[in-house]
Amino acid sequence: MAQPKDFGFGSEEQMVRDSARKLLKDAAGIEALRALVARDHRAAYESTVQPAPWDERLWRQMVELGWTALAIPEEAGGAGMKMIAVAALAEELGRVAVPSPLVATLIATMVLRAAAAAAAGDAASTGSRLNGAPAAPAWLERIADGDAATLATTPPSGAWDAADVAVRAERAGAGVVLRGATAFVQDARKAAFFVVAAAGEDGLGLYALAADTPGVTVRPDRIADLTRDQARLELDDVRLDPASIVAAPGSGAVVLAAATPAILTIVAADLCGAAEWQLQTTAEYARVRTQFEHPIGFFQAVKHPIVNMMMDVDRARSLTYAAACALDTDPAAAPRLARMAKAAAADAAAFCSDRSIQLHGGIGFTWECDVHIYVKRQKHNQFLYGDGAYQRARLAELADASVAEVARA
Repeated sequence: MAQPKDFGFGSEEQMVRDSARKLLKDAAGIEALRALVARDHRAAYESTVQPAPWDERLWRQMVELGWTALAIPEEAGGAGMKMIAVAALAEELGRVAVPSPLVATLIATMVLRAAAAAAAGDAASTGSRLNGAPAAPAWLERIADGDAATLATTPPSGAWDAADVAVRAERAGAGVVLRGATAFVQDARKAAFFVVAAAGEDGLGLYALAADTPGVTVRPDRIADLTRDQARLELDDVRLDPASIVAAPGSGAVVLAAATPAILTIVAADLCGAAEWQLQTTAEYARVRTQFEHPIGFFQAVKHPIVNMMMDVDRARSLTYAAACALDTDPAAAPRLARMAKAAAADAAAFCSDRSIQLHGGIGFTWECDVHIYVKRQKHNQFLYGDGAYQRARLAELADASVAEVARA
């Protein structure tokens, strides 16, 4: 299926991007970012024993502008906008490396949206909804109203495969009891609720639980990325009623698989935005830093790597918007394009991070240089949900499956 012109990026999407760019430039520029997360070494790396640094006033502005509701269907109180608009917003968030739970909330939204769609499909095919499946729209409404959310589906082993979850679910009357631990939970200390994957006798299910639910313990990680927090979630006899079951046992893996292309696209867009900042900042430094009576950008050893940075960013951005467009217009192509986008964006992030430090020279290695804040965010996002090598391995599996399907036909 041919993609629409400009990936379907129209006036509404441009309005979202431009309003985001203006607000974030005014309220979340590099000076505000450094003041918030990188005033000094000690404060930055003791954040696990302090509240996670973020601007809650800015978060309220984001909610008022409808950013949390952007991807939520209209029937659940959202704006129901296309994925291309979500990608544009995520790119702007990456461009300013804003410390905010919005990216994590958008990712959780994609899972809840897939759960709601699966429940609607069950209703259409069987005439009834299964095991608490109507809960997903209610949790989407909470996000639309301004609650931050995050995904808690990764086991402590770090596997991105939903089959490896370490949380167990046991029936308890009409509800369920959760026990176990999940790791690598993004912006956990900013979230109002978590979307947790748990395995039970009927298969994998998804459950939404408030951060203050009895039995939930958030253990912060010490990470290099200063623009977010990460934690391990421990669940000790956490009792939930049916209103917390967002994907019925047995359907959780299908829901996560359906949401994965959107998740990868959001992270890829964030990577692209930050890589664009690295490119522009490095190019500007090469114009003003002089050596041997010339700006250093005069020399081929500097200008060629900057051109290579630009090519990597453009390639990653094109694939990211192609993936977002596929989610809007050609869902069958989305899994392939989303993994291609994440692979290209992760590789671009690694290259741009390396060149931005090297081309800033000695200052690039210091705490005083803003480049290091972006390098750390890029490194975190590079491996989040799998780096380039991981995505290419999954692409090979998709190609093998396609060949086998053709052979059977």
